[in-house]
Order: sequence, then C-alpha cells, then structure tokens
Amino acid sequence: MPLVDIQVIEGVFDESQKQDMIRRITDAMVAVEGSAMRDVTWVRVLEVKSGQWAIGGNPLTSQAVRQMAAAEVS
Repeated sequence: MPLVDIQVIEGVFDESQKQDMIRRITDAMVAVEGSAMRDVTWVRVLEVKSGQWAIGGNPLTSQAVRQMAAAEVS
C-alpha cells in the first residue's frame, strides 16, 4: 500500500488546491500500479510553518512562495 507525503509551506495552498493535489497524486499512483491500488493509496498533505523551511540556508516564507508563483504567472 503506497503512502505519499506532500510537504508544503503553511498558508500557500487553499483546501481546494490541497484536495486537487491528493486526487492527482492518487490518480498518478493508480496509473503506475493499477486500479486495484486506488482504495489503499494513502496521500497526506503536511504543512510546514512559514519560515521553518529553508533553501540554501535561507528561510522560505509563505509570502515569498506566493510572490514567486505570482512572478511565474506574469
């Protein structure tokens, strides 16, 4: 039974987006393993507090992630 953990920074994704992640990851696992695995595929969205996630030693905040996402869309 697969267990997939998705770690995100708290406050970046809303509930609808997190549910979409869960659905899509489940669908991806089923595509690899077969439809019999759907009912036993576990997906968890784990939120890390803003500023407690770092890249290259630099803390990353939810505001910074939202700014990066906005810049990508522009």
